[in-house]
Amino acid sequence: MMRMTYGRLCDEVLTQARALCAVLDEADLTRQVPTCPDWTLGELAEHVGQAHRWAARIVHTRATAEVPDDDVPAMRAPSTTDAEPLTAWLGEGAELLHGALLSAGPGTGVWSWHSDRTTDFWARRMTHETVIHRADACLAAGIPFTVTPDVATDTIDEWLELVSSPALQEEDEELRELRTRAGSSIHLHATDTPADLDAEWLIELSEDGVDWRRAHAKASVALRGELTDVLLAFYRRLPPDSGRVEVLGDADLLAFWLERADFS
Repeated sequence: MMRMTYGRLCDEVLTQARALCAVLDEADLTRQVPTCPDWTLGELAEHVGQAHRWAARIVHTRATAEVPDDDVPAMRAPSTTDAEPLTAWLGEGAELLHGALLSAGPGTGVWSWHSDRTTDFWARRMTHETVIHRADACLAAGIPFTVTPDVATDTIDEWLELVSSPALQEEDEELRELRTRAGSSIHLHATDTPADLDAEWLIELSEDGVDWRRAHAKASVALRGELTDVLLAFYRRLPPDSGRVEVLGDADLLAFWLERADFS
C-alpha cells in the first residue's frame, strides 16, 4: 500500500477544486445540499474556499498556533448567486493553498488540529475535504460523481487514520462509544478494482479504540460495492440500503459506526 506523494496531493487540491467549480458552473447555487442539509450549494462552496484559504494562511505563515478567521485575507466569499465570481474566488483560494504547500515543501512544521503538525497533514486533509464536498455538490446538482481509484482509496485511508487517532478518540465522545462494540469488525470491499490496488479494509473495534488495516478478512459486517459507492457510503453520502452497495452481516453494527465515526 502506497500513500499518495506530497506533490501529487498538492496538485490534487487544484484538480478537485477545479472539478468542484465545474459543478457549480452548471448548478443552481441556491439549491439545498441533501448530504449537508444546513447548506446551499453556494454556502458549501464558501465552506470549501474558506478551508483552503485558512490552511493556506497556516502554511504560508508557518503558524505555530491556530490562525483566527479574521487574520485570513478574503475569507468571505462574494455575496452572489452568480457562479462566476464565486468560482473565481474558490479557484483563487485553491491556487493560494497549492502555492503555499509547494513553497513550504513536505515535512515542514506548522500548526494543525491533528498530531501530525506538518504541511503533509494539510496537503492530504485539504485534498480529501475537497473530494467529499465535491461529491456533496454532485449529489445536489444531479451530476455523476467520479474520482480516480488512487484518490478514492487514499480518501478512505485518511478517514480511518483520523478516526483511529488516539488523541481524537479521547476528545470525541461519539468515537469513544465505538469501544462499547469491542470485538466487532467491519470489512470494506471494493469489487471493481484490480487486486494490486488492495482496495479492501478491515476495521477492528476494541476497548482501546479503533484499529484498521488493508486486508481481505471475514468481519462482523461487510460493506461491498464499487469503490466510489463504498467511499460515498462510508462517508454517509450514500445510504447503505440504496441498492448501490451490499451489506452482509450485522447491519446494526455498520449503522452504529456510521452514526459515530462522522465529523465531516
